[in-house]
Amino acid sequence: MASAAHTAPHPVSVARPERIDRLLSIGAVILFGAAVAAVVRGHDQWRMVPVLIWAHLTTILVATALTPVMLLRVRGDRQHRTIGKVWITAMLATAITSLFIHVSGPGRFSVIHLLSFWTLFQVPLIWWTARHHNITRHRRAVHGMVLGALLVAGFFTFPFHRLLGNWLFG
Repeated sequence: MASAAHTAPHPVSVARPERIDRLLSIGAVILFGAAVAAVVRGHDQWRMVPVLIWAHLTTILVATALTPVMLLRVRGDRQHRTIGKVWITAMLATAITSLFIHVSGPGRFSVIHLLSFWTLFQVPLIWWTARHHNITRHRRAVHGMVLGALLVAGFFTFPFHRLLGNWLFG
């Protein structure tokens, strides 16, 4: 009997995206566009950028690009779960690489690193809530992750003489 429940189809949500889904998706699209524009504008400095920064930037661009797809399409089907696994992998990789990026010298964390530690805790929770079909908690955790670790952290990549800000506005 337990195996029959385990093989039951996953619930698929065809509900329309909520307003928060649309707003977070718009924010992700704007952030993705700004980051790509910055990278293109900074092409003459690409050789000077360490591999760690490129890895960090690549993983966050993957997560940011997938965010609107995840929030606006049908949820719970096989494609959603597959894209979700790529998204959580990208988010974890982004958080891990950020722990090795220091502006003030080795071993010095900034306030933004708090989001990295939060991500390392929150992403497994997102996976666990999805796996156990706790949809309400899963959606709240995803919304919080997108808002905090993508949009807020993304905003802080542009000011304060940071790489993307210099490339985009410099």
